[in-house]
Amino acid sequence: MPSIAPSPTETLPSPTPVGAARPLLRMRLAMPTALAGGLILDLAYPAVGWWPAAFVAVTLGLLTLIGRSVPGALGVGLAFAVGFFPLHLIWVDGFLGPLPWIALAALQATLFAVGAVPIALAYRWLPRPGGVVLPPLLVAGLWTLRELVSGAWPYTGFPWARIGLSQVDGPFAQIASWTGTGGLSFLVVALCASAIQAGRARQPRRGLIPLTVAVVLALLPAFPTTPAGELRIGWVQANGPSAYFDERASGDILAAQLTATETLLGQDMDLLVWPEGSVDSDPLNQPATAAVLDDVIRRAEAPLLANAATQRGDDTYNTSLLWTREGASQMHDKINPVPFGEYVPDRWFYQAIAPELIGLIQREYTPGANPPLVTVGNVALGLAICFDVIYDDVIRAGALGGAQAYVFQTNNADFRGTDENLQQLATARMRAIETGRSVANISTTGTSQLIAPDGTVLDEAAAGTTAARTGDIPLRTGLTPAVLLGPWPTATASGGSILALLLLGIARRGRAPRIEQRSFS
Repeated sequence: MPSIAPSPTETLPSPTPVGAARPLLRMRLAMPTALAGGLILDLAYPAVGWWPAAFVAVTLGLLTLIGRSVPGALGVGLAFAVGFFPLHLIWVDGFLGPLPWIALAALQATLFAVGAVPIALAYRWLPRPGGVVLPPLLVAGLWTLRELVSGAWPYTGFPWARIGLSQVDGPFAQIASWTGTGGLSFLVVALCASAIQAGRARQPRRGLIPLTVAVVLALLPAFPTTPAGELRIGWVQANGPSAYFDERASGDILAAQLTATETLLGQDMDLLVWPEGSVDSDPLNQPATAAVLDDVIRRAEAPLLANAATQRGDDTYNTSLLWTREGASQMHDKINPVPFGEYVPDRWFYQAIAPELIGLIQREYTPGANPPLVTVGNVALGLAICFDVIYDDVIRAGALGGAQAYVFQTNNADFRGTDENLQQLATARMRAIETGRSVANISTTGTSQLIAPDGTVLDEAAAGTTAARTGDIPLRTGLTPAVLLGPWPTATASGGSILALLLLGIARRGRAPRIEQRSFS
């Protein structure tokens, strides 16, 4: 009788794990597909701003993750991120050079690739076919968890490129007033995942579920806030020498601001708004500068919202100042100074790595702790200084503090001719929708905009131009669900998804078949 014992080099076939899905795409096809998805995703954001590209990109990214192992998920996740982040963040190169650009893109790509692993595990561990409701919710929660992590870590995070921010011109933008930007990201990913599940089940009628949900959500109006009058503001985009490395003498920025403001003086306004960095000397410690601002408000017959670097004790702040006859009667300091732009975290460490580059960054702003809010007459205005517009907690604090509109002061001069300016404007418009409030987004060099509560643009000054105008912005009261609930819905969905994934993993281990030890003779 011939022996049936395996040879020493022969291995028994491994059983397929219960519920595991085989990869839909072989790796040689998955890698270029993921890379293409990342490239396509950038088209969803300004300057192109083609919102459907986000749905195409997310769908491609998810398809490449189905059935992947942990190393495979890291590989295709990194390919997707390499297609997206270097292109999307190329404006960093124009300000600080290639090394910071590559470093930021590499960090974000790494976080994205790591975040792809739980999604791939969810696809492997879910029972097949799994339906078109619960699996997409799990996948969307895990995707949103990745956005939450990268938006908070390291060094206050970088919540710049969330999927929800690509949808400001899409049919679902108004959903942000109910769910916030994170909830909108969840929705986009869930719809893409549902479409994939319907296709995998080979039951076209199942595809009616995500289609019906999409139609209903597209028809859902924004949460209504209550009209409370109007505020007439004068605003100035002086287009002065405001970039970090612009050649200028002390006082040149303020001089450009004063020259551009001349045409507004004498016009009726409730508030005059200057952008970030509009005063290039400290009016709190320089009496001559304070005297100039005193003269501006006297001639404008209105308070001035300006911005300057201010010194208090040993700390330097990026400060918005409401200048009235009493001087700086109200102030707000930027809450999240930009790492490697406005301060250098762990300077000793990075100085040792790139001393020449780090030596160029002399600013060391201290994070502010005062509320992002000023009151003009009986009108409360929420504030965000430049990149603070991307932090949900800053915007929410203004609305909870009673803001009836927002003023965002920014300086985009370091990013002239790049998409950074337009990407930030899209965020400002999404903030208007989220909160149901108008936004005056005023820049040193453009683009400046007055934005209605529904996100439409009321007035605009193009980048690289000088503008001084007045305009009425609607005031609103009442809080949207996005403001009232804040991060809790997104955090709950993300936390629930990671818990569900852990439970799936435990259940899978319990169901895994065991290979009996047999002796062959």
